[in-house]
Amino acid sequence: MNKFKIFSLALVATTIAKAQDLEPAKKAIDAEQFEKAKSLLKSVIQAKPSNGKAAFLLGTIYLKQNISDSASIYFQKGLAASEGARLNNIGLGQLDLDANNKAAAQAKFDLVIKELKKKDTEEYVYIARAFMNADKPDYKSAIAVLTKAATANPNDAQVQLALGDAYYGDKNQNDSYVAYRNAYQFDNSLIRAKMQLGVLLKGAKAYTEAVKAYNEVIAINPNYGPVYRELAETYYLWGNNIPKTYDENIKKALGFYEKYMSLTDYSITSRMRHADFLILAKDYKALELEANKMKELDGVNPRILRYLGYSAYENGNVDVALTSLQNYTANPTNKIIPRDYLYLGQAKIKKGASADGKLIDPTQLASGIADLKKAVEMEPLAANELNEIGKKLYDQKAFGAAAAVFELAVTNPNSKNYLIDNFYLGNSLYYDNTRKDIVKPDPIALQKADVAFGNVITASPTTQDAYLFRARTNRLLENDNMMATYYQQYIDVVTAKGEEEVTKNKAKFIESYNNIASALANTDKTKAKEMLNKTLALDPANAYALEAMKLLK
Repeated sequence: MNKFKIFSLALVATTIAKAQDLEPAKKAIDAEQFEKAKSLLKSVIQAKPSNGKAAFLLGTIYLKQNISDSASIYFQKGLAASEGARLNNIGLGQLDLDANNKAAAQAKFDLVIKELKKKDTEEYVYIARAFMNADKPDYKSAIAVLTKAATANPNDAQVQLALGDAYYGDKNQNDSYVAYRNAYQFDNSLIRAKMQLGVLLKGAKAYTEAVKAYNEVIAINPNYGPVYRELAETYYLWGNNIPKTYDENIKKALGFYEKYMSLTDYSITSRMRHADFLILAKDYKALELEANKMKELDGVNPRILRYLGYSAYENGNVDVALTSLQNYTANPTNKIIPRDYLYLGQAKIKKGASADGKLIDPTQLASGIADLKKAVEMEPLAANELNEIGKKLYDQKAFGAAAAVFELAVTNPNSKNYLIDNFYLGNSLYYDNTRKDIVKPDPIALQKADVAFGNVITASPTTQDAYLFRARTNRLLENDNMMATYYQQYIDVVTAKGEEEVTKNKAKFIESYNNIASALANTDKTKAKEMLNKTLALDPANAYALEAMKLLK
């Protein structure tokens, strides 16, 4: 009996020791110290190759770092282990989800679930996180899995934390708040749950309250790195949503991100996360420095070409931008995102521009527009980004190139800039057909301009200049009836805004009256004279009106 007791105690001690082996690694993962966690887990696996859970945790880190080959290797090793092997089916299931094979993933998850006891919840949490962390997150499936786990063990803090994340991803703020609150109440050492309460405030644009919540976390543990990343992202959003605070808040954001880096690690993966944030913060000088540091650390990682390309373009080195982005997008195995094509398209357009930026090589322009089109095809909301690109060209008076960009921008009617992009499209086409070197205006281009101004008027009937430029466009098209109609509509819209607005637009009223008179000269002389008299009431010495009145007598 004594021998049995000793054996039982030894077994319990061994079990506890094995669990404790993984605790430092799990804490490092939660603190986003991924290189430290990888090192700890590799040591565990080397000492105990039978530890399948260690292999699973290591594989999930590689998945977080987008290194799927290494993740797969460790999941396969873990599957052959004698302890915790089934967890690795969850990792392999996430790889299936990333490959858009949900049926294969579910089959692997089912293998895990059928072995579970009534009170087991850990596996459910990992399955739910596989759904959430997949390339195409499936939050509803995660919620369904976690609801089962919560039913089995409603006081499990990790289940509640995962539920909070799932509800947050599913845009259910209320249930997310309840779950995070429960998680922290059930285990007040679970500091991430408390931090996530601040994340909810950030999402609700309650930035002051979010910062206060993060400071409460820092008061508990000033070395908890993720809270500084959340602070950085909060100040970034704060600056973008309240422009007058932009400079101050972006400076704070960058400082907090540096703090986050110092508390996690400076690995190539962490540097890439930092580079992604620098893109958001538009700190391209710092991005270029970071990209070159990454190049020294890992000269073969293709994503470095992205950061070199973006920063080189923004810092005025078009050739480096072109070379970097062409090399990156030419490899189909790279994960290309719409912004890659946005920058490549801009680089080509800029490369083909003359010194003053007005004339752009047609071949380079066509190739650049093709790349911008690829970006919009990949993600229609990328059309939002085209407004700034088109406006730069418009301000340079490169109206042909600007028109090509805005024509692409308005292909997405859901773009937040749809109205203004149509106005710029119409104006770009109009001005491109009034250049001094134009022998004859292009009627097809002008018809597109007419449609664009029509879109503006439909969406915003009080936008007066849309009527004015539509009238001018129809004058170039020699469509006198429509020209007169739109000039009259311009007059009506401005007049309805009051005498002050009419006074500000005196010259445009004279233009309108004279052109309406010209259109009516051969069909309604009385009305034509009425228009000319209105011109002379505003400008008694107007040469055109005086001469036209003589001809109409």
